[in-house]
Amino acid sequence: MEERRIGAINACAGVYEPREDSFLLEEAVEKYAAGKALDLGTGSGIQGIAAALNGCNVTFSDINQRALDCAKANAAANGVSGDFVRSDMFGSIHGSFDTIIFNPPYLISDSETELAGDDASLEGGASGRELIDRFLGGYRKHLNFGGIALLLESSMNGYERDMAAHGATIVGRKKFFFEELVVIKIQDNGGIDGF
Repeated sequence: MEERRIGAINACAGVYEPREDSFLLEEAVEKYAAGKALDLGTGSGIQGIAAALNGCNVTFSDINQRALDCAKANAAANGVSGDFVRSDMFGSIHGSFDTIIFNPPYLISDSETELAGDDASLEGGASGRELIDRFLGGYRKHLNFGGIALLLESSMNGYERDMAAHGATIVGRKKFFFEELVVIKIQDNGGIDGF
C-alpha cells in the first residue's frame, strides 16, 4: 500500500502558517496517530490532515473561525474530510478520542508589544504556559483508555515538569540556538502513575 503524504498547505490570513514546530509535530502524528483523533487548535489543519492520511477519523477544532475555514479548505485540497468544531480548548468538544494533538501557543507574552495576525497565535501568556496548562488540565476527560496525547512544547516552558507529572516520553526533538522544541507523548494508563 502506498503511503499518502500531505500535499500543499495553503496559508490563510490571520492563521498560523506551519513552521518548524508544526513539521516536528507532524512527524510524530504520522508515526503515532490512530483511531479517532482530535486536532485541538488546528490552525491550518496540518496535524489533522496528517492524522486523516493515517486513517484517523478526525475532529478539527479551533477557537478562530478563520482557522477552521482554512483547515477545511486545506483538508479538501488534500482529499481528506472530518468534523470541524469551533471551540475554546475543550469547551465545545464532546466525546473521547484515541489521539489528541495540540501545538499550543508557547511564547511568553510581552505586555509591551502585541503580536498581530497569525503571530498572535504564538503567545502563551505571561509564563508561556497558559494554554499548555489548560490543555493538561482537561485532556484526560477526552482521552480514551489506552489513548495518547501528542503535545508540542519548548524548553522555555519547562516541559520536563510535564513529562514527570504525566508519565510522558519524548517522541520528537529539534534544537535551535535559543530553544529546544520537543513533542511529548502522554499515554493513558487507566489512572495510575500520575494520571
